Amino acid sequence: MSPASGGWESALREHGYRVTPQRQLVLEAVEVLRHGTPEEILAEVQRHASGVNLSTIYRTLEVLESVGLVTHAHIGHGAPTYHAVDEHPHIHLVCDACGDVTSVPAGVANPFVDALYLDYGFRTDIAHVSVHGRCRACLADGAGNNADTVRG
Repeated sequence: MSPASGGWESALREHGYRVTPQRQLVLEAVEVLRHGTPEEILAEVQRHASGVNLSTIYRTLEVLESVGLVTHAHIGHGAPTYHAVDEHPHIHLVCDACGDVTSVPAGVANPFVDALYLDYGFRTDIAHVSVHGRCRACLADGAGNNADTVRG
């Protein structure tokens, strides 16, 4: 639900939360960034409201996630990455050489997810899946041929 659609306001009110400019700015930042850490979201929000701090971002993301407007994934070893819930379920392909994150339809993993369930009784939360490796561009540049090129 994008801020432009107005449905986000109803979602907040239905759960007993107020509609605030900070919540709108954070939701807009998440949509602009498509995948953003709290720090990246803060930087985007501060382009419009310099007085917002990181603790406000974290509290707002918690509220937006609790009402189903955003979700998070653990793409790397650092902070979680947030994206809008209105996107189709997807898997994150993370290039360990250049840091690029590509979203692919979750259905790509169906055979793997089905095998995990049938063979091990394990139900996968596909919304939190990220696969690390090397992107096409880095492989073409030779970055994928050296295990020492992993981003730190």
